[in-house]
Amino acid sequence: MERLGLVGLPNAGKSSLFNALTGGNAVVAAHPFSTTETNVGMARVPDERLLALAEMSKSKKIVHTTVEFVDIAGLVAGAASGEGLGNRFLAGIREVDAICLVLRAFEDENVAGDADPLADLQVLELELVLADLATAEAQIEKRRKAARADKSLTPEVEALDAAIAELQAGTPIYRSALPKDQRAALRTFFLLTNKPVLAVVNIGEDQIGDEEAVLKPVVDELGGAGDTLAVSVMLEAETAQLDPDSRAELLVGLGLGEGALPRVARAAYHLLGRRTFLTTGEKESRAWTFRAGAKAPECAGVIHSDLQRGFIRAEIIRWDELLKLGSWSSAKEAGRMRVEGKDYEVQDGDVLEIRFNV
Repeated sequence: MERLGLVGLPNAGKSSLFNALTGGNAVVAAHPFSTTETNVGMARVPDERLLALAEMSKSKKIVHTTVEFVDIAGLVAGAASGEGLGNRFLAGIREVDAICLVLRAFEDENVAGDADPLADLQVLELELVLADLATAEAQIEKRRKAARADKSLTPEVEALDAAIAELQAGTPIYRSALPKDQRAALRTFFLLTNKPVLAVVNIGEDQIGDEEAVLKPVVDELGGAGDTLAVSVMLEAETAQLDPDSRAELLVGLGLGEGALPRVARAAYHLLGRRTFLTTGEKESRAWTFRAGAKAPECAGVIHSDLQRGFIRAEIIRWDELLKLGSWSSAKEAGRMRVEGKDYEVQDGDVLEIRFNV
């Protein structure tokens, strides 16, 4: 399973966000380095489509998809040169597949540090850039020498040269001018800034309703290279402790709808390149995770390896169309079920029934 790492300066609220998302118990304190070890937890990805299908099918069991979050030890300025928990922080972030930057916008006189999300972003990016520059510069001559004997390594060398130029200019790879093929060639070096990014700006309750203005400096700085969300982490963490009915009532009363946590989970899931197909029946309705761009046999293998090995065809319908028709049998009678073969690229929200023979 792919993992998304929560990264932030001390007291930005990343451990509170981790606890709210996963139901974990990471230590939360108003002082630096309350997180010194990596915490790992699972968050359910809410999906109204699945719930609607389960109601239609009168399913006895509902199974949601999940995403894995990692709460990484806090970063401070100078982490790339060993300040704070530098090496531990950098090791933790190398092990994740995407990064969630938790940036502080809330004011609290009891919590040390400034409430400036743009300044947080700049410190975090600088430390990641410096760490990547050291990695790239340590590798370039070795790769250049190897490429003289093996010309197939030339694209790697060219990508490293391009990356070093961007990093020396202070630009993270994820918002650099490097084309996709060069970014792909850099994957073997596990560069920190070559990972997808989601920025969560942690706002105070008094900033609810003014999210757009608070987010704007961060959105402008990222320039479309990463997604951004505003979350009142403290409020969300408090409501996460309530039973579902009380939580829903409080969130509606505060004008927050379903709350921010489902949005964070869904954004993280999509950032990792994951998509969802669905199955439904009286026994169970389930959401299944698949790689964006996967074809029908690969998705069949997500359910069971035998289904991929003996794949014949997939019967497919969009979830909303199935709901309108009212049942799987009605969809078949109406001729609305599509039959797709091995070359069909499964779409997010497809409902599948796999035909196979082993």
